[in-house]
Amino acid sequence: MESQRNLLLIGLLFVSFLLWQQWESDKAPKPAPTTVAQTEHFVPEAGQTGDIPQVSEQANATAARKLITVSSDVLKLTLDTQGGDIVSAQLLAHKLEEGKDQPFTLLTSQPAHLYVAQSGLVGRDGPDSQAQGRPTYDAAQTSYQLAEGQDQVVVPMTWTDSKGVVFTKEFVLKRGDYAVGVDYKIDNKSAEPVQVQFYGQLKQTMTTPKDQEGHAMVASAYRGGAFSSEDTRYKKYTFSEMQDADLNKTTKGGWVAMLQHYFVSAWAPNANDTNSFYSRVIPGKDQAIIGYKAPLVDIAAGQQAEVTSQLWIGPKLQDQMAKVANHLDLTVDYGWLWFIAQPLHWLLTVFHGFVQNWGVAIIMLTLLVRGIMFPLTKAQYTSMAKMRMLQPKLAALKERFGDDRQKMSQGMMELYKKEKVNPLGGCLPILVQMPIFIALYWALMESVELRHAPFTLWITDLSVKDPFFVLPILMGASMWYLQKMSPTTITDPMQQKVMQFMPIIFTFMFLWFPAGLTLYWLVSNVISITQQTIIYRQLEKKGLHTRS
Repeated sequence: MESQRNLLLIGLLFVSFLLWQQWESDKAPKPAPTTVAQTEHFVPEAGQTGDIPQVSEQANATAARKLITVSSDVLKLTLDTQGGDIVSAQLLAHKLEEGKDQPFTLLTSQPAHLYVAQSGLVGRDGPDSQAQGRPTYDAAQTSYQLAEGQDQVVVPMTWTDSKGVVFTKEFVLKRGDYAVGVDYKIDNKSAEPVQVQFYGQLKQTMTTPKDQEGHAMVASAYRGGAFSSEDTRYKKYTFSEMQDADLNKTTKGGWVAMLQHYFVSAWAPNANDTNSFYSRVIPGKDQAIIGYKAPLVDIAAGQQAEVTSQLWIGPKLQDQMAKVANHLDLTVDYGWLWFIAQPLHWLLTVFHGFVQNWGVAIIMLTLLVRGIMFPLTKAQYTSMAKMRMLQPKLAALKERFGDDRQKMSQGMMELYKKEKVNPLGGCLPILVQMPIFIALYWALMESVELRHAPFTLWITDLSVKDPFFVLPILMGASMWYLQKMSPTTITDPMQQKVMQFMPIIFTFMFLWFPAGLTLYWLVSNVISITQQTIIYRQLEKKGLHTRS
């Protein structure tokens, strides 16, 4: 098959891929009508010990709620003393905009885009399942800071119930770590046994904010819920699925999460506990919840107990997330080609370790990939070169048979057989390259390391489009030149026009692609031009020598 037909095949496959991805994203739920709902309360019925509160927005009348800030070197959290929820999380090492000082905010209590991490103790004696509402904790300070030389900072908040049971909720932030410890220490000073059950949940507005919407020409990254269980390593649970049916799954270990482009929040229960996963869409509100309940804990009179959990709040850093919970690193979603994308990302990270520049690392990765594929590439170009050398004979056949397509086809097949040329010889490399390209597309799209990562000169962020469109134009020019180098037997005028416009179509598409991906395609084209030129010259010399 000729190079032009291969190019057309690439275009059709890739456009189909983009359309499919966009169709997938379009299945996300539409914005629900916003209504003013009554303040939510949880009133447990007799005998119910495992219910999850609707998390009241109203402060306990017996105490004034406060906001507490706690900072490590990578996180700044805001805690609400009512319930002890995390109502804001800023990622200090990741900026909201390139070149600006404002940190990226992952969790927020802003009504337009609510996204908070909630936790508490329910069950028969849980402070979060009392009729009067959730507890308001006491804290010694309103601000905590990881000091120089410290490995961690701990924020203790206490509340004592009417029976004298002391509940201490602690948040533990470690240096350089996005995993937050959320622990409860229960001191049962009463004369009766106490039974509680930990829950952790993530509540988020379902409507996608404008700053997270992808361009129409680029597939948007997934935004929604996900979980992992002992029988399912990684499973998305979309907002649409939450609206259709509540998640209800019991498993050992596992995790529940809310995902978005580059960042994730995830509750990671103890791996040895049997936990219950759940989800819920709040009636009358554009908000969804995904969470888990830990096993019931019984504390005898006069005894103490501790309940622990971890909450990841941060970027999708695969190595670190894998240490927090099994398969949490799979939230870096490479799709069905993950087995190709993962090693590509690993190689990219290795190269960056040597050169300290993600753009140069992409170039090195391109050289390696094209080097590995060189045997297939050589076979493709050899087939194309033989086709080019047959052009005079093919032209003679066309002149001989004119518009008689049947005789023309028979003559071409006899010529191919006589000259030992396989017209389909160029197809296999194309079919191999497409999965690699799509896998690399997602590897670059999902790599938070490339966010705001500079390359050189005007390319200051490889994760977004080239601001001056230089790379897409160069890519289109290289594609046009590569097309001109390649032989063709296409005689249909319509097909010829389509092929002529392919470089323009691809250039237009790549205008909005991440600069890192465009850089890969450009370098790949330059390598193809170089390889094709060398192989053609060698084969032409060999052919001349053979004929002489």
